[in-house]
Amino acid sequence: METKRVLVVGGTGYLGQHVLLSLSRIKDSAPYDLAFTYHSNSNLLEPLLDAIPHSHAFHVDLTTGDGFQSIASKFGQPHVVVNCAALSVPRVCEKDPDAAMSINVPCSLVNWLSSFEERDTLLIHLSTDQVYEGVKSFYKEEDETVPVNVYGKSKVAAEQFISKTWPNYAILRSSIIFGPQTISPVQKSLPIQWIDGVLSKKEQVEFFHDEFRCPVYVKDVVTIILSLINKWIIGMQLHASIFTHKKTTCFSPTLINYTMLFTLDISLLALYFLIFPAACLPLCFDIGSGPIIIILVVLVLEGKQMKLLLNVGGPDRVSRVQMAETVAHVRGYNTSLIKQVSASSVYRGVSSPADISMDISKLIQTLNISPTSFRDGVMLTLDLT
Repeated sequence: METKRVLVVGGTGYLGQHVLLSLSRIKDSAPYDLAFTYHSNSNLLEPLLDAIPHSHAFHVDLTTGDGFQSIASKFGQPHVVVNCAALSVPRVCEKDPDAAMSINVPCSLVNWLSSFEERDTLLIHLSTDQVYEGVKSFYKEEDETVPVNVYGKSKVAAEQFISKTWPNYAILRSSIIFGPQTISPVQKSLPIQWIDGVLSKKEQVEFFHDEFRCPVYVKDVVTIILSLINKWIIGMQLHASIFTHKKTTCFSPTLINYTMLFTLDISLLALYFLIFPAACLPLCFDIGSGPIIIILVVLVLEGKQMKLLLNVGGPDRVSRVQMAETVAHVRGYNTSLIKQVSASSVYRGVSSPADISMDISKLIQTLNISPTSFRDGVMLTLDLT
């Protein structure tokens, strides 16, 4: 069986490193062949390559696409791409909107994928909760996107670009991602570690009481990504086993390998149709004396597809004050150090949505994943379990 190739774009970043490490630890009969891109964080390469020695590192400029052809020639077309790369600091995006759009909208990545003959790569793209306006609680995926800053606008543009130009995608609208430090420590401040650091000094610190998010534990995000990769790979294998493509004329349909259908376990067939429901139509055929409608047997007209949009957050809606209070409680710090202030009292150089908490029921139902509570995630992050 062919080893499946996974490319992590932005592999030296916080989430990218966690994804790579988890993928490298899969030691079953068909481990993944891994590659990742980097741009400005070349100093993070050595520890990462030491930890994942069989991975391939490629320097890529996302604004121009320089470097992608090297991946094509040395690694090949990936079966899955996880795009973690982004200009993700809202204040920086506000100062340079052109850079935000050129990096956050993955034009060069999708154009490169389009250069391959087969368009069957799954693109898992990290978006943000900041696509929402922030005027209510628990946004659902179908709610209107009305971003209030350039960062959010660039992410909406990315979502629209991907959905219009690439056939197979999973867009993950992530909240604040928190968790333990990476193998090769990233330079950016990590939220829980920062709160822990400032409270440990026993000095009063201001936190916003009127901005709400659903922070998500990093290993839950990794589990979600791995689940999507696994579903896609299983789907590809089932698709190859069940269907035989014949292109003798322009009228030739996709033909079903009926022998394989009846030898496959029914649960595997059901999984295939759950993964690719949009590509399926019921098929009727005669067996014996009369027609029998086999609901799980389908004719795939356009091939396998995944088009998925998910809110990715934790189960708890919390303010910055509540985040700090949680850290204080598990560490035993004095909560009087936490001074509550309004977000409007501090000028940050960029508009920030007030409440972008998200409804994650679709995530739970689709992937059967229950994200870690904020308190438990803090305990795990600070190694207090």
